[in-house]
Amino acid sequence: MLGYLVRRIAISIPLLLAVLFAVFMLLHALPGDPTHSLLGNQWTPEAARRIAADEGLNDPIPVQFARYLRDVAQLDLGTSQKKTKVADELRTRLPATIELAAAAMLVATVFGLVMGVTSAMKPRSWRDLAALGVSLVGVSVPIFWLGLIVQRTFRRGGAFTEMTGLVGLPPDGRLSDQITAQIDLRIDRAAILMGKPISPTGFHLIDAVFVFHDTHMFFDALAHLVLPAIVLATVPAAMIMRITRAAVGEQLAQDYVRTARAKGAGRVATVYRHALGNAAIPIVTSVGTQLGYLLGGAVLTETIFNWPGLGRYIVNAIMLQDVRPLQAAVLVIAVGFVVINLLVDLSYAVLDPRVRLEGAQR
Repeated sequence: MLGYLVRRIAISIPLLLAVLFAVFMLLHALPGDPTHSLLGNQWTPEAARRIAADEGLNDPIPVQFARYLRDVAQLDLGTSQKKTKVADELRTRLPATIELAAAAMLVATVFGLVMGVTSAMKPRSWRDLAALGVSLVGVSVPIFWLGLIVQRTFRRGGAFTEMTGLVGLPPDGRLSDQITAQIDLRIDRAAILMGKPISPTGFHLIDAVFVFHDTHMFFDALAHLVLPAIVLATVPAAMIMRITRAAVGEQLAQDYVRTARAKGAGRVATVYRHALGNAAIPIVTSVGTQLGYLLGGAVLTETIFNWPGLGRYIVNAIMLQDVRPLQAAVLVIAVGFVVINLLVDLSYAVLDPRVRLEGAQR
């Protein structure tokens, strides 16, 4: 197992270096002088000469890349056009996206597994056709349209809530203004009493339980999370459902399943104890791939629901043509993909010992 782990990490290192180089070259690949991308509307010939000297833009590309690797290793991602450190901005943005992506992935995984197994157990039944229809809708419907419909329908005062009399959900943001004001007051008071500020994790659900011990904050954050998480989960749920249906259906046609059924094992027990475990590798691959897409594909969802995460950060950087935040955001997403793929590869060895044996023989 250790040898397999070392080999997979060794394979990921060149890929990670390639990602870093591609992100580094983003500054030089954009049209025009790199100083225009760094300065934006503040560009002047004098400012351009100064920033070229400060950033070492006149040095050879290998020297600049080596300096970029050093800065990334020190978590120094540069300064935005607003003269703020990009790393500090990411610390406030990234937890919001991770929290939203994790919630969406949880919804997508549970829904996809349940619907996929149900479809595989009774192929060509009405349940199977209904699940395939739902997955087709989930893949086909544009996220921005679905987000607007869900937001207008299920928000507080929306059409569905007024018609049914149910309590609606918050239409945007991460917390209500009242809860946010209370948190700011607590942090300021703690800073005065302790002589230093308290820095929460940035994950509101975790902060509510372990930092502030506030039930109202927890349920308020959860209520704000429901609608964007469901909208963001539609496409990965459909993909996971299809992969699960195909993988479990293939396992149900194997001889060991028929043998287990002939010995008296129930259909549900056979599926969940045997078939689902043997079908785990393609399912885990699908879940890992979709999680990587969620980290970088939440741009539309975050924009619709006014979610202050990495997606909106990218949109703002593009609108302002601010290259440093764009570089940092792309780097985080790309590294996230590499790490998730590495974890998926390592999970293969845990799920199927044959993967370790084949790797050891190479």
